[in-house]
Amino acid sequence: MKRFLATALSLAMVAGMASCGGTETTDNTPVTNSNNNSSSSDTNNNEGADNSSSGTKTVGIAMPTKSLERWNRDGEYLKEQFEAAGFKTELKYSDNDVKQQNNDIQGMIADNVDLLLIAAIDGNTLSQTLSDAKSAGIPVVAYDRLIMNTDAVSYYVSFDNYTVGKLQGEFVRDELKLDSEDGPFNIEFTAGDPADNNANYFFNGAYDTLKTYIDSGKLVIPSGKKTFEQVATTKWSTDTALENMQNTLASYYSDGTKLDVALCSNDSTALGVAQAITSDYAGSNSPIVTGQDGDIANLRNIVDGIQTMTVYKNVSEEVGVTLEVSKAVLNGETPDGSLVSKLSAEATYDTSSYDNGVKTVPSYLLSPVVVTKDNLQYLVDTGLYKWDSSNKYLESTASTT
Repeated sequence: MKRFLATALSLAMVAGMASCGGTETTDNTPVTNSNNNSSSSDTNNNEGADNSSSGTKTVGIAMPTKSLERWNRDGEYLKEQFEAAGFKTELKYSDNDVKQQNNDIQGMIADNVDLLLIAAIDGNTLSQTLSDAKSAGIPVVAYDRLIMNTDAVSYYVSFDNYTVGKLQGEFVRDELKLDSEDGPFNIEFTAGDPADNNANYFFNGAYDTLKTYIDSGKLVIPSGKKTFEQVATTKWSTDTALENMQNTLASYYSDGTKLDVALCSNDSTALGVAQAITSDYAGSNSPIVTGQDGDIANLRNIVDGIQTMTVYKNVSEEVGVTLEVSKAVLNGETPDGSLVSKLSAEATYDTSSYDNGVKTVPSYLLSPVVVTKDNLQYLVDTGLYKWDSSNKYLESTASTT
C-alpha cells in the first residue's frame, strides 16, 4: 500500500491551488465559499505557506471525541497535513456530545470556513446544521463516517467498512479452519455504537462472512445474541464492552464452557472484552479476539497474546485522499473517478453504495489491512508508529495533544 508523504502533499497543494469563486449548488456539485476567512483563536495562520493568488483558505475539522485514541490521531494528523499544504484549520473535538458537535459546526459556519470536514458523532443529527452550511455556500466532506439525511454532503471519504468486518470474519474462518474442522466452536459478537453508521457495516461484514458456519452449527453462539441491536455498544465504550462480556461469561461460560472467539468490531470494545476474558473467563484456552484501529494498548495486547488481530485503517492514506478531494472541491472542481489515478493511496470511487436517505453520496473508499503480531512492522512503515526502546511494543509518533 502506498505511503502518504507530507512533503509530497505540500508540493501538490502549492502547485494545485488556484483562484475560485462561488458556484451554484447542484445535488452533486458543492458550492465553494469565495470569502477569505479571518483567524479565530482555534485557527492556525500558517503564515509561511505559499497560498497562491486565491488567498489562504480555512478548513473546519469536526472530530467526535478525544476519549478514543483513533480520533486524536485522525484529528491531529488532518490538522498537520492540511496546514502543511497551506490551509488554515479550525479543529474541534465535541466530547461525544451531539449538541456540542452541532454547536461546534455552527461556530465554524459563523467563522466562514471554506470547507467543513466532519466525522460525525451521530450521522442522523446534523441535518439542520448542514442545511445552514449549504445556505452559506460551504461544502461538506464526510470523513470516515457517513452523514445521513441531508443533501449538503458533497463527498464521503472512508474505508470499505463492510470489508473491515469481512476481514475479521475471514480471519476467524482461517484461524479455526472452519472449512476443514468439524467444530463446533463457540463465538460471541461485540458490535459498535448504534449512532455510528459504520458500526452496522462492520458487524454485517463479519456476520455475513460467518453466517454459513453459524447456520450449519459449526459456529455456535451460546448467548443467542445474533443481531446488531443485541450486541451494540453505545459510544464504543470500553467499560460497557467489559460489563457486557462479564455478564455473558457469567451467564453462559461460568461452568467452563469453551469460548473460541470474541469478535469485536473495534479496539476500544476489544480492550474491554479482553479485560473481561482475563479476569472472568473460566476456560483454559485463549480465545481469538478481533479488533480494529491499531490503538496502542491493543497492539500491546496483541504482542502479549491477549488480543489476536486488529484491522488497521491507515490514517495517513485516509488523510491523503481527503486532502486531494478537498483541494479539488475548493478549486471549484467536481471530483469523480478520474481523481483516483492522482491519489497517493489506493482507493476506489463508489457512486452506488452509500445512500444517506436523501442522496447517494459519491465516495472514495480505501482498503483496510489485517495486523497481527507477525506483521507489526507494517505499522512502523506507515510512519505513524515506532518501536519502543525494548523493540517489543509500538508507540505512536503522532501528536495527540
